[in-house]
Amino acid sequence: MSETICAISTAAGMGAIAIVRVSGDEAINIVSKIFKNCKGDRPLTELQPRRALYGNIMNADGSILDEVVCTTFVAPHSFTGENSVEIACHGSQFIQQSILQLLLENGCRLATPGEFTQRAFTNGKMDLSQAEAVADVIASNSAASHRLAINQMRGGFSRELAKLRQSLLDFVSLIELELDFSEEEVEFADRSRLTDL
Repeated sequence: MSETICAISTAAGMGAIAIVRVSGDEAINIVSKIFKNCKGDRPLTELQPRRALYGNIMNADGSILDEVVCTTFVAPHSFTGENSVEIACHGSQFIQQSILQLLLENGCRLATPGEFTQRAFTNGKMDLSQAEAVADVIASNSAASHRLAINQMRGGFSRELAKLRQSLLDFVSLIELELDFSEEEVEFADRSRLTDL
């Protein structure tokens, strides 16, 4: 979890624009080593969070690899709950792989499958049900399955579980109250609530 990770977030060959995602404590610092603002007025490290900055990804020899837009996210206000940068580059496989290589050379490591979602779960950005729903959203192939997966990812299933849990806790507390004072003539619990729960 202390390592800064990177990965291509878009499917191969699916468009003119691709996203390379970087996440971890050093995400912004690492990307700033290979990114140069086109206007030259401020570095990526000084960009306000959740703002996009147009610039170039630079090769180690100082040549321009690609014109990109970088968006920074500062912990905990990101998908993973960590510092993150999303690099929107051209969709060329060569460009994407070259950006990954530059990130690896500057301190990142390749993310394992599902590691961004795992970090979001570990950092409390989503519960297990929501984390599992991310895969369902990606795999959805109809409007109904997509709607169900989005609802689960946004916490719909978790909210229902929370309501059921609270009802069970209320029920258990009423039962315990009845058991504790069942031999006394004082009735503390409203027995009609037991049937309502």
